[in-house]
Amino acid sequence: MYPRPLYLEQLLRFKDSPVVKVITGMRRCGKSALLELYRDALLNSGVPPERIFSFNFESLANADLLDYMALYKRVMANAGETKEKVYLLFDEIQEVEGWQKAVNAFRVDLNADITITGSNARLLSGELATLIAGRYVEIRVWPLSFAEFLLFNGLKTESCDLLKAFDAFVRQGGLPGLHQIGGGMEARMQYLGDIFDAVLLKDVVQRNNVRDVELLSRIIMFLMDNIGSPFSAKTVSDFLKSQGRKLSTETVYNYLRFLERAFIVEKAKRFDLKGKKLLETQEKIFVCDTGIRNAVVGFRPDDIAGLLENIVYLHLRQKGYDVTIGKLDALEVDFVARKRDVQIYIQVCYLLTDENRARELAPLQKIKDNYPKFLLTMSPMAEGSIDGIMVKDFIKFLLDF
Repeated sequence: MYPRPLYLEQLLRFKDSPVVKVITGMRRCGKSALLELYRDALLNSGVPPERIFSFNFESLANADLLDYMALYKRVMANAGETKEKVYLLFDEIQEVEGWQKAVNAFRVDLNADITITGSNARLLSGELATLIAGRYVEIRVWPLSFAEFLLFNGLKTESCDLLKAFDAFVRQGGLPGLHQIGGGMEARMQYLGDIFDAVLLKDVVQRNNVRDVELLSRIIMFLMDNIGSPFSAKTVSDFLKSQGRKLSTETVYNYLRFLERAFIVEKAKRFDLKGKKLLETQEKIFVCDTGIRNAVVGFRPDDIAGLLENIVYLHLRQKGYDVTIGKLDALEVDFVARKRDVQIYIQVCYLLTDENRARELAPLQKIKDNYPKFLLTMSPMAEGSIDGIMVKDFIKFLLDF
């Protein structure tokens, strides 16, 4: 099993604390493996195995525990008598009917370190938030970063063909299970397509009682075809109307919300750098894995600019940044990333040329504060500094930042 220290360190930071650790992320992004890594870390720290209770609720071995009362009785029968700390690891907890009641009861009735995973953002809404408000911490797990992608595929930066590896990363994304799939790119695309179908069925259609699946599919295709482009519900509505399907902007937003909750896409809001406020229009939609996107709509070389933007967005989110799109009068900054007291600005340009250099630099040059500013490009030999703006090789930025 490969290490994922970025996430394991967050779990260990809250070990033995009274907060419930909630691991979220799309299906097959590595949540179950992270739970196993945490279990191994507990054992290595001296926790006896009999004080660790681990359940995967997608396994038929636990089919009799898919009701909160049955789960509560099973755990209490084995752990209820001890006064020592017990460790409860619940994988895909949303499969248990009324699971919130059980988790809250364990928090009250046991001396327990509780960690749960789930594949839907609704995990942190509704009853759970009410029952344990202020007593949980979310740890969001993302598909592999490019550095992790190299590690999982046994590649070393100093000895592999980085351009070839990066091309594979752009095309197939970062779901951890891909490194175990043989048969070339076609087999991997089939694997990703099957994962998408499962996510769509379980975490979107079934959980939200979506009846018009064909309409939902059309909306998904439109969003994935237009990653990195300004989004409006009216644009989607008008597009579908041209195909003979009528729907309201409210329905578009509802379907978008379902997709966000299933961690298929994320919406990046626009931020007015002059007025210092979030804007309610012209957001951008990014997919949470480029491989899933390519499996659904196909990979086209003409899409590379949007895919590169998407990869930077994911990289920043993996590093814990809140990310918005910057608006400065009529100009746009691709990304404004914030984390606590750190702020950076990033512009992405596939190929930097004499013809587009001034246009790409202009938004960053107009920003007058002293926060770091980056222009990322795939153009060879373009690295340097211009007016305090760091022009960086795209791949090196992903590996160094």
